[in-house]
This record gives sequence, C-alpha cells and structure tokens, in this order.
Amino acid sequence: MKRIQTLSRLLKIQKTLIHYQLDEFIADIPALHSLRWIFYLSPRLWFRKTTPSSRGERLRCALEDLGPLYVKFGQSLSTRPDLLPEDIAIELSKLQDDVPAFSAALVEQEILKAFGRPAMDIFKEFDSNAFASASIAQAHLATLKSGEKVIVKILRPNIWEAIEKDMEIL
Repeated sequence: MKRIQTLSRLLKIQKTLIHYQLDEFIADIPALHSLRWIFYLSPRLWFRKTTPSSRGERLRCALEDLGPLYVKFGQSLSTRPDLLPEDIAIELSKLQDDVPAFSAALVEQEILKAFGRPAMDIFKEFDSNAFASASIAQAHLATLKSGEKVIVKILRPNIWEAIEKDMEIL
C-alpha cells in the first residue's frame, strides 16, 4: 500500500512540475539530466499552453501546490539570494509571508475534529478568517468565554500526513 501511495505522490509531483512548466529547470541542471525522461511520459507536456508567468512565479506556485514541505524548502532557498537568479529569489521570498490561507469551512472542520465541538461552543467569539497564514498553520483571533482575548493557531488539514509522505520520498 505504501508503494502505491508513494507512486501516487510522485505522479502528483510530476503533474505539478509539468503544469507549471518546471521541466525547463531540470534541463538546466546537469546533475538532474537523467530525470528528464520522466517528463516525456506525460501527454500533458505535448499539449501544454504557454504561460505568461515568470519562471519564479511558476516555481513559487508549484511549491505552494505541492504542500508544506516544499514551501519550507522554498522559504529556505529564499534566504540565500546568492544561490539563485534574482527573479526567482524575489518570488520565493513571497513564501515567507504570503502563503494563502485555507478556507473558513476547513477551519471549522479542524476545530470540530480537534475538540469534538464547534468553535462557537468553545469561544465567546471566533474569527474564522485567518489574520496570518503560513505553510504549516494559520492564526485566528478569538475571545474565550471568560472574555480573555487569545490567538488560536490551527494546523493545516492533514499536515502531518503530507509531511510524512514527502519525507519518505525524499
């Protein structure tokens, strides 16, 4: 079963790289030339449309789509502009503080899953729209029943499973 999950994740990674036309990066890195054949197995490569996005933007979007481990990798790379072309370094720096929040509906689901009851049963007030969002979690303002104002940090749905799968592949 693990092999099927690993293969499924590898195919998702391949699909994402092709979707964002990142196979060109592999062509530019001599150490990865042996992986080029993987991309030619996908019919999407043969029929893809050109995109107006810059390569840095495509890379950032792909890392966001692939999940938290890849976003963390992009964040780490963004701190080393000496290793990257300027356009890529600038775009990856957006991963530091510009990760999209997950929906209010998912926030409610995660609270229900963690506490067995909805947010409004736990808090006097709860803002289901995040005021800050990152690759692992996001933060919400809330007020306890006692009136004390607090910040509630909610992990992204299925975060640990996603990280575990990607760590196995790496």
